[in-house]
Amino acid sequence: MDAAWRRIQFTPDLLPSDITGVSIFNQVSRTFEFHQGPVFANIVLGDEINRASPKTQAALLEVMEERRVTVDSEPHPVPRPFLVVATQNPVDMDGTYPLPEAQLDRFLMRISVGCPDHAAEVQVLKGMPTGPQVERLLVVARASDVAGMIDFATRIHVADPIYDYVVGVVAATRTSPEVRLGANPRASLALLRAARARAAAAGRHYVVPEDVKALAAPVLAHRLVLTPEAELRERTAGALVGEILAAMPVSTSSATTCATSTGGPAPAPAP
Repeated sequence: MDAAWRRIQFTPDLLPSDITGVSIFNQVSRTFEFHQGPVFANIVLGDEINRASPKTQAALLEVMEERRVTVDSEPHPVPRPFLVVATQNPVDMDGTYPLPEAQLDRFLMRISVGCPDHAAEVQVLKGMPTGPQVERLLVVARASDVAGMIDFATRIHVADPIYDYVVGVVAATRTSPEVRLGANPRASLALLRAARARAAAAGRHYVVPEDVKALAAPVLAHRLVLTPEAELRERTAGALVGEILAAMPVSTSSATTCATSTGGPAPAPAP
């Protein structure tokens, strides 16, 4: 993607201003000038985000929600489109700080990459000397193309039964006896946005229940806080979301309603 990107290595001594930027006094003009931090990019990669202190992690709260940074009471918008991708260190817990619920809630979804299977790892070894390198990758999309795709996804039709289904799934996480903190309305919005994007990627201009089911676990699981009793039984949030989906009835008319109320094939997204 032909867009600006920055990588931030999170460490315990990283300061919030190292991410957002800082105002510096210009002795020539006798004014304060704002120097942008690495968060001012289309794609921001936060490597090992849980190594930074909670105060530094909180520097991302505003920009991930409002797409702007406020320094000295002055708002500074970041480029659009804007995406934050973060990794966590899941093994070495020394010197790490768990992400608070408010920070986790800002991420649309959480996925686990895992390790490649045997055949894939063999291909990695075979292609190591001459295989694709980052420096040789060809540009396949511009930032404006991605912005157009985002705008296209927001126009994907959602029928009333799908709205009811999304709210029902999210609300079920709040009433489960195994959950201490369930998903909030921001999770409902995130699940709906993700379902719209999946429908657009599939060439449909309407959302079906399968879109919601496929993305419910990666969108909702990291937002749930299980009870101590559930954790002692080694229950996982992902498994709990799967059980909620299995028990949640889906209107048999949902897909039909989506197809008949919009009509016609989906227009092609921007190249």
